[in-house]
Amino acid sequence: MPTTAATRTLSVPGSTLHFRTEGRGPVLLISQSGEGDADRTVDLVPHLAETFTVVTYDRRGLSRSTLDDPARPVTMADHADDVARLLAEVTDEPALMAGFSMGAAIGLQTVARHPGILSTLIAHEPVMPNLLSETGRAEHVAELTAIQDAYTSGGLPAALPAIARHLGIDPAHDETEEGLTPQPLTPRRTANFGFFIGTEFTAVTTDALDPARPVQAAARAGTRIIPATGRNTRRTVHTYRCALALAAQLSTESVQFPGGHNGNTAFPRATAQVLKDLLRG
Repeated sequence: MPTTAATRTLSVPGSTLHFRTEGRGPVLLISQSGEGDADRTVDLVPHLAETFTVVTYDRRGLSRSTLDDPARPVTMADHADDVARLLAEVTDEPALMAGFSMGAAIGLQTVARHPGILSTLIAHEPVMPNLLSETGRAEHVAELTAIQDAYTSGGLPAALPAIARHLGIDPAHDETEEGLTPQPLTPRRTANFGFFIGTEFTAVTTDALDPARPVQAAARAGTRIIPATGRNTRRTVHTYRCALALAAQLSTESVQFPGGHNGNTAFPRATAQVLKDLLRG
């Protein structure tokens, strides 16, 4: 039976959000990694839409989610509040959320700022320096700052290799599933990278969220937080270490997903199966 899909916009303070819904069943919000917009998981969503009403969106400042004042800094709190308003637009029940990297950090911020709005959050390798020890946090922030410096001095050609090293990604040799939709470096995606590096890295490195807050809020609200890592991610990668630190805060083990840091786009069919298994449980 075919699933229904719709593209809509939502006016929120400071921005107009572009989002897409597809499928039927419980609402599952996918919060993307990096510069990814609502189209990033085009290969993943169809494998979930028979089971969930899948919501994808452009974060404020990316692609079609325009800013009222581009000069105003965007914060992690802004992103979390956007998630809350977006979910209120599509459901009156606690929702499921799968966040990847930047999206996972937004998910944790959402749990802390809007207790009870999520029933389950899967936090895959969150880019959240505050989860680490003082030394680890300083190293993580220094890496992100170095990428910003590379972008300032040499543009995207200088920043992309630094990002790949930071996340343990080898685009030339990393394996993927077959038949993936090409994701070329279009002008829109190039602009998204610029916003991600220039503005959202700063949102991450200056965020003061105590990592105990989402854990405590989740316990009070009955929200299940599932830390996750990529099976092939190098153990020295800071986002991998953030997931392990989150698991330690929760007194649980992290769940392994296929591939590395970007396994949700490299292995969409396998990722969809893991998501179904976790979210049905």
